[in-house]
Amino acid sequence: MSRTLAALVNLDHPGHYVHWGFIQISVANLMVIGLMLLVFVLAIVVPFPHGGSARGAHAARPDAGTPEEPAAGGIEQ
Repeated sequence: MSRTLAALVNLDHPGHYVHWGFIQISVANLMVIGLMLLVFVLAIVVPFPHGGSARGAHAARPDAGTPEEPAAGGIEQ
């Protein structure tokens, strides 16, 4: 089994590096950083599924309350 996995990727060679002035980073690490940034941007851009609009969801809950009026069962201070 290990020979099969070892045949897929040859790790018996020097790594490849990218140089920007005094910055030196391996291509593999640069790819990992790029994928992490892509996932981060997708997490911000792609909307999460929800039951309805924020206004509609608030109006559908009768015990939600408003900033002027505490929620049902709330304690006023």
